[in-house]
Amino acid sequence: MRKIFPALLATAAIIPCCAAHAQSNVQIYGRLNAGLENLQNDGARVSRLSNNRSVLGFNGSEDLGGGTRLIFQIEGTLSLDTGAGSPAARDTRIGIQGHAGTLFAGNWVTPYNGATAGLDPYYPTTAGYMSIMGNGAGASVSNTSDTSSFDRRQQNSVHYWTPVWNGLQLRLAQGASEERPANGAKPSLSSGAVIYEQGAWYASAAYERHHAYQGPGLNDSAAKLGAAYRFGDTRIGVVAEQLRYETASGTLKRNDAYVSVTHQIGRGVFKLGIGHAGDGTGSAADGATIGYARKGADTGATHYTAGYDYNLSKRSTVYAYYTHLANQRNGVVDFAINGLGAQPGAMLKGLVLGLRHNF
Repeated sequence: MRKIFPALLATAAIIPCCAAHAQSNVQIYGRLNAGLENLQNDGARVSRLSNNRSVLGFNGSEDLGGGTRLIFQIEGTLSLDTGAGSPAARDTRIGIQGHAGTLFAGNWVTPYNGATAGLDPYYPTTAGYMSIMGNGAGASVSNTSDTSSFDRRQQNSVHYWTPVWNGLQLRLAQGASEERPANGAKPSLSSGAVIYEQGAWYASAAYERHHAYQGPGLNDSAAKLGAAYRFGDTRIGVVAEQLRYETASGTLKRNDAYVSVTHQIGRGVFKLGIGHAGDGTGSAADGATIGYARKGADTGATHYTAGYDYNLSKRSTVYAYYTHLANQRNGVVDFAINGLGAQPGAMLKGLVLGLRHNF
């Protein structure tokens, strides 16, 4: 990240009303990430250029005295492949930070999402673990625009993060009940995570509840544990998760697991990620489907990706990977980002060559 361009600061300085209230710290940052993909969807070939969540953002703070700061961030999407974008569709907030912690509101990743996203070396790309973990990816969603994913950035949400104490932090979020669907439900979201990060260790426990997402009186929940340990140039991460949905015909449950390994040699990094979704179980009728989770035998899937990153500089990376997503006979799991429209039992695979730059 860099300080905002000197020319812009000079322009602001000549406007008295703005100069009198200039922020003490303003930064501009971004990520440009695109990949050339040659994929197969049950044998049907797809060649394309895919955008991998490129962003442009501004963040900053103003010292309010007494150890308290006002903080803000505006983060938008950039689509390198089509030129589309939205100025505040990603992590965007305003809040207060002080000795008692951080309180903010806006459009932000839930604590449940953030608790393990860093354990996936392919997050966020076509090969991201959201195909398995969290049941899809909600890039910027409300209580009604996505009623299946637990990997989400929640609109209209309020968050509180405690101070970090000996590597330990509690993060909480509540999604406001603003939407009013035709079925009469009053949906809302509650999310929380405990995160520990100290030395070579990282660990987290997270829980999220979706109130009335499937209808009045029907509540969904997800719980997961994550851990990682770094020894030398190698890091190993593991995540275990249980999803539970309430449907009109009963409950739909699924257990998921993910393992990742990264190993750095000089400027290069070898990366491996393996995710597995179990069969959908519970009292719901066979075939009941929410997102990629489906009730019945042979509805699971396995997704593995192996690749290599080469760091051209501290901020620029060229990468290549092979990804393989195999559904069981009745599984309907798809790539969570840049999906191909998987049919039951589909096998998705392919090679990707990409370039990423952070600034």
